[in-house]
Amino acid sequence: MKGRSYSRGEFLRVLVGAGVVLPALGGCTMSTTPRQSQGGSSGERELNLYNWSDYVAERTIPRFEKRFGVRVTQDFYASNEELLAKLQAGGTGYDVIVPSDYMVEIMAKSEVIQPLDREKIPNFKNVGENFRGLPYDPDNRYSVPYQWGTTGILYNRKEIGEIDSWDAMWNPEFRGKIGMLNDVRETIGAALMRLGYSINSTDPDELAEAEESLKEQKPLLRGYFASTENRPAVQNGDLLLGHVFSGDAFLAMVENEDLSYAIPKPGATRWTDNMAIPVGAPHVDLAHEFINYILDPEVGAELSNYTYYNTPNDAALPKIDAELKRLPGYDPPQEVFDRLQVIEDVGEATRRYERIFTEVKSA
Repeated sequence: MKGRSYSRGEFLRVLVGAGVVLPALGGCTMSTTPRQSQGGSSGERELNLYNWSDYVAERTIPRFEKRFGVRVTQDFYASNEELLAKLQAGGTGYDVIVPSDYMVEIMAKSEVIQPLDREKIPNFKNVGENFRGLPYDPDNRYSVPYQWGTTGILYNRKEIGEIDSWDAMWNPEFRGKIGMLNDVRETIGAALMRLGYSINSTDPDELAEAEESLKEQKPLLRGYFASTENRPAVQNGDLLLGHVFSGDAFLAMVENEDLSYAIPKPGATRWTDNMAIPVGAPHVDLAHEFINYILDPEVGAELSNYTYYNTPNDAALPKIDAELKRLPGYDPPQEVFDRLQVIEDVGEATRRYERIFTEVKSA
């Protein structure tokens, strides 16, 4: 999910035209360190979940606890890199983690996640074909999808009219009213896609061109790259256009009918968050039960109706709120879906991406 840019306490979420206020997150125990296995000496079954914040529906955890007679402890991280660092530093007390696409590939190569036993996940049959066998895990050996979304532009349609391309984020007319994500791959990726290149380019000339493009754009920004501020800044009028993750956009659009969301041409990011089991997980069987539970149609639909992100669960699709599906960009047509790109591990080029972003921010 690349990190949430809002918290449940910031505002009430109201379904479009329905007048239904969604309740706050509850039903799980939060801690600063994972609960360690008791080696079977304790009669209480436990599951340790390491997740993005505010990324389960209100009843997801309590229902699982009741159904399986288990106590769930949930800790939170703010980035894929933080998650990886925790596991590499020996944080092996977790049973289920939720890494994004490219991070699954990195974790598999780093041997910090273990292969799944698909026989213990019968609900995998509900996963749509578009979310199986993706480049970061071609055989779904290490991961199954949790939620998916896009990365695009939240903008004030009333003030600037309709937009459909990345060019709007480089338009001098909107100087000081543009906000880009503080995200190496997403921001450089936006520049690459605007130029007609792959979001996973490792070509030095293409990356140099993307760097120059971002340096040209920087004077048009509000003054900084940000992830948590873009959505509220567009909502309150400080920005006209914000580079955001789709769930943030849909939440903002529910609050303000003047706002809209564009999945820009010629290409945009399609990302998927996934469930995986770390090496050394103390409760592997229960971890498989949790993964299978999330892939239940009712649970999957309730999850997306809460987060405003999309479900990879085909069996859950008919249960998604109609008001949510009507929001622009929530259910992209096939021609839009076909031009979405998946971020992949670029290997040694990762250092070049990091250097480019550092130089752009300091320019």
